[in-house]
Amino acid sequence: MAEANPTHYVDDGRVRVTQWSFAQAGDATGPHVHEFDYLVIPITGGELTVVSQDGAEAGMVQVAGVPYRGNAGTSHNVVSASNDVIIFVEVELVDARASGS
Repeated sequence: MAEANPTHYVDDGRVRVTQWSFAQAGDATGPHVHEFDYLVIPITGGELTVVSQDGAEAGMVQVAGVPYRGNAGTSHNVVSASNDVIIFVEVELVDARASGS
């Protein structure tokens, strides 16, 4: 299993923006726990397998341009189930109460 490629764009104390790219089936983020609530914006869409901390697997289909949210404390590994490239942007809400400048 190869690693998915993260590209970090913003990490400013308010939000953390990362683009995830999966080149082929089996590419994975690696097990992780989300520290913050987050939004996912699929760029390409595609089929993924979400593996929870206890090893349970669930299929997921991302639809290009259709965002969804996740909660802090979510623990999983996200694995590509597609031979096509899958790209999505993850926006973590580090501190939504901080004022912008």
